Amino acid sequence: MKRILIPLVALGIVLAVVAASASAKSQKSSATAQACVLLPDKTSSVRYELFDRPLLGAAFKRLGISNTILNALGSATTQRSQADQCITNGAKVILVDALDSGTGASIEKAAAAKGVKTIDYDRLVLGGKASYYVSYDNVRVGTTMANGLIAALKANGSYSKHPVIAELNGGVTDNNAKLFKQGYDKVLNPLYKAGTFKKAKSGDQWTDWDYNKGLTAFEQMLSANGNNIQGAIAANDNLAGAVVAALKGHSLKPIPVTGQDATPQGVQYILAGWQSGTVYKDIKAEANAAALAASQIIKGQKVTGVNAKTNNNVRQVPSIYLTPTWVTKKNYTLLFKAGAVKKSQVCIGAYKKYCK
Repeated sequence: MKRILIPLVALGIVLAVVAASASAKSQKSSATAQACVLLPDKTSSVRYELFDRPLLGAAFKRLGISNTILNALGSATTQRSQADQCITNGAKVILVDALDSGTGASIEKAAAAKGVKTIDYDRLVLGGKASYYVSYDNVRVGTTMANGLIAALKANGSYSKHPVIAELNGGVTDNNAKLFKQGYDKVLNPLYKAGTFKKAKSGDQWTDWDYNKGLTAFEQMLSANGNNIQGAIAANDNLAGAVVAALKGHSLKPIPVTGQDATPQGVQYILAGWQSGTVYKDIKAEANAAALAASQIIKGQKVTGVNAKTNNNVRQVPSIYLTPTWVTKKNYTLLFKAGAVKKSQVCIGAYKKYCK
């Protein structure tokens, strides 16, 4: 028995040493990530995995900054846990694209306590401690949507006929969604007040960026208004898709519908005439700006590109704002040239015939 036990014990010791060594290497590898990125989910928009993850990774690589990119998959608990992991593993800067401001503020408070800098990425954290905010001018995103809707209503002759307008807002806990709404309401409210437009009955609803909630909401709007809706503000392409599905489900004709994020499906609907346009935010430019700011903080350099300050309810946060673009049938090919989406993702199947 002893002849058998001794080798097994020795083998156990060797395996334990190997496991400990592997664990140490794993921890060491994790600890070398100077920058950590916290993405919110995969459902509110396809952008986070389709665009942000690879573009941020590429930007950090060019700058020589080791990094970890994590996605909370819609869980606030997971996002906080991931942040704690980043702090423990020695990150110098954390890019926070928070699920909600409460979670974001908690993360930034914990990071500050450990001397870790944070950058609000795309979404502002209300009450947070971020050193910088990198995003698009989100009120301007909203005004861009409203102006795009107005142009489409004028183009199809509905503008002068007191069109009934529906609004599908994003997530009520998402500060960006509130800023988008602030932007399009800034343009549309005076038109409602003047009687130029009419807001649909039950026609202003929050959706949590959820396609199914958006579909249910627009179905309710159609029912409440006897299918008499001539235009819709949809806060992103996902919600625009819900509007399109409802219209098709009721055998109704296309109406002017807005969108955001320039997704492949959004562009397809634009080409087919079901969606009027989409707000294109060059995520590559946004990712590059955020990665550069993080790199400059890590290297002790002055952060460049700051062109605004944003009130997060406790202080003014130095901000880097980029300018959005309204994309329609007339200029959609700019997305291909910019590498935002590929022609092979859009010009396929039933949509191939619409492409230039």
